[in-house]
Amino acid sequence: MTVTPAIEADVLRHQDPELADVLLGERERQATTLQLIAAENFSSPAVLAALGSPLANKYAEGYPGARHHGGCEIVDVAERIAVDRAKALFGADHANVQSHSGSSAVLAAYAALLRPGDTVLALGLPYGGHLTHGSPANFSGRWFDFVGYGVEAESGLVDHEQVRTLARMRRPKAIVCGSIAYPRHLDYAFFREVADEVGAYLIADAAHPIGLVAGGAAPSPVPYADIVCATTHKVLRGPRGGMILCRAELAERVDRAVFPFTQSGAQMHTIAAKAVAFGEAATPAFAVYAHQVVANARVLAARLADEGLVVTTGGTDTHLITADPAPLGVDGRTARGRLAAAGLVLDCCALPHGDARGLRLGTAAVTTQGMREGEMARIAKLLAGVLRGVTETVRAREEVRELAGGFPPYPR
Repeated sequence: MTVTPAIEADVLRHQDPELADVLLGERERQATTLQLIAAENFSSPAVLAALGSPLANKYAEGYPGARHHGGCEIVDVAERIAVDRAKALFGADHANVQSHSGSSAVLAAYAALLRPGDTVLALGLPYGGHLTHGSPANFSGRWFDFVGYGVEAESGLVDHEQVRTLARMRRPKAIVCGSIAYPRHLDYAFFREVADEVGAYLIADAAHPIGLVAGGAAPSPVPYADIVCATTHKVLRGPRGGMILCRAELAERVDRAVFPFTQSGAQMHTIAAKAVAFGEAATPAFAVYAHQVVANARVLAARLADEGLVVTTGGTDTHLITADPAPLGVDGRTARGRLAAAGLVLDCCALPHGDARGLRLGTAAVTTQGMREGEMARIAKLLAGVLRGVTETVRAREEVRELAGGFPPYPR
């Protein structure tokens, strides 16, 4: 990125200085700390411009050519562009770009294929499953009978034998493959085989890897899954939101599950921003970026292991790393707090086969900033130093500020 986006805080400064201070504070935080949260990224100035456009003013319930409000001629064009770009980018028969989030995309997928009480097989929450994969606190766990599969104790990889056994025993209406904390590629062909064997739908929740798929750095679930749910932020580097890809014969069911069943008016400024992101993701430059994200993650994982952390599955195929900091004498929650104080912003996550919390981190945002393998090694050393207590918080914070300053997310 070489263009500075419009600074909204400057517009607000005279009209609402209180909110202007909030925006300026967040801009400063992002520019002076390292964003290692696996689900976050920096959207391009063009994406931000679409988000802040007059399209935000338009009410547009329905779909292009069939809206419940007048004056939608222009926003219809924006949505058609987004749909066409998504279909071309991912090789999908149909795309719905209206979902407000990844969770709402999953909700719509369930609504299109399932009825309350149906059995669904998904990765268990302790092994990296999402809330929408059966959490009792979520609509999924309240409305459907979820059965969780796990990972192998030694390798940390998805237990395929258990998946097949549970599918044969429980005969689910749908099988979900996807995770928020699984660092390896999923074998979509295997899940398709099992789904066909038991007569189940296959839903791929590709919220995390979809950006890598767009850049050719990860296998695509589209040829295998009946429905693919995804987010448009994370590695894809678009606005916060969701989308659904599916086969042609499910298009009408998916569209009706989104509107009018699960949500109403489409956010046309966000849909326009999704169209921008899809266009950017179709470029050779984005493919280079996606592969660099993976290269950075592999180096970071290896260096964290060298520093004494236990890296889940022994490494990563994606942008995402999960690790246990216990060998450094600290639990996950404490580690997250110490690292945050030093300007290293990341998350906690559940660790397989235990009650302990680990760390979840990713390389999408720092790669967008232009960091490469050398910076990953430096980050790993700094992180371990903070957790061991050999690097004081103030000193670490200064080093983080210096490193981040050399790679501003939005250079002037």
